[in-house]
Amino acid sequence: MGDKHVVRFEPVGIEIEVDEDQTILRAAAEQGVQLMHGCKEGQCAACKSFVLEGEDIELEKYSTFALPDYEKEEGSTLLCRAHAYEDLVIELLNYDEEIIRSGLPLRKGVAEVVSNEAVTHDLRHLVLRLIEPEEIKFFPGQYLDITVPGTEESRSFSMANVPGREGLFEFVIKIYPDGLFSGYLADRLQIGDRLNVEGPFGTFTFRESRTSDLVFVGGGAGMAPILGLLRSMADRGVERTATFYYGARTRRDLCFEKELRALEEQLPGFRYIPALSEPGDENDWTGEIGLITEVVKRGESDLKGMDAYVCGPPPMVDAAIPMLTALGVREDNIFYDKFTTTGEPEGEDGP
Repeated sequence: MGDKHVVRFEPVGIEIEVDEDQTILRAAAEQGVQLMHGCKEGQCAACKSFVLEGEDIELEKYSTFALPDYEKEEGSTLLCRAHAYEDLVIELLNYDEEIIRSGLPLRKGVAEVVSNEAVTHDLRHLVLRLIEPEEIKFFPGQYLDITVPGTEESRSFSMANVPGREGLFEFVIKIYPDGLFSGYLADRLQIGDRLNVEGPFGTFTFRESRTSDLVFVGGGAGMAPILGLLRSMADRGVERTATFYYGARTRRDLCFEKELRALEEQLPGFRYIPALSEPGDENDWTGEIGLITEVVKRGESDLKGMDAYVCGPPPMVDAAIPMLTALGVREDNIFYDKFTTTGEPEGEDGP
């Protein structure tokens, strides 16, 4: 362990101690301070902040798309990559005080594989049961890190279920031929195998103080956290009107259709709208066609006052945010996860 330094976050006035061997984001998470973040790999910019006081900071490898050189020179930093070597005061540029103060401390555990089933040609529904400790608390929409067996590498995957069900964690994971974990998942992971996990991470969670209507926009494995949020609404009897736009290439890329249609009956005012961008020769498809952002624009004329949750590959998220603001959603009320991958702009990881 290295020396410890005090980092103060403004404008919320929260202080934490950070060991030099830790990133600032990691230290905050361990102390139950839930800062805004996404990939934890220096790629998505969700944790970008501004250094008000102090200069002795070193950054692990990161993408200059997330933090261009000129922004770094002006004082910006990425909390998921930053190590403090003196006391600092940091201005949070992207924060939600309700989320910051409701953070759950990180816990490590061991989980056993309950099932590993294909739900489309390239999506797996993985279910784990926690063996130890007795509980890892999480909020719907958050994610866990899973250590890839035989390595020291971990990958992040959002949970599709709600907490408290026999210690289960459900994931929807896209299989990439060269994916370090997804390749293992596709070819080697068996029922009964054990995996090391850690969490919870992520801020793709309900803002419980809000009662606005909701619009969800998802694609690919972005199904997982949105399904978790919808299941939570159903379990708790939440009556916020909601629409879920889900984009897929072809019909074989759709999953959880039966459950989502059942949720339409269970949740007052809920609509599920899938769209195919490449329907091909599927003459019996009567649903929406086109990129999901185009479908939302056709289906909605005014989203003022609503909350939006967007989850999927970075190009989809990047296209959805300006589309939603153009339709009237305040940028502060757009919550998103970009499903990036380690070392690549897009791929197997969750947020």
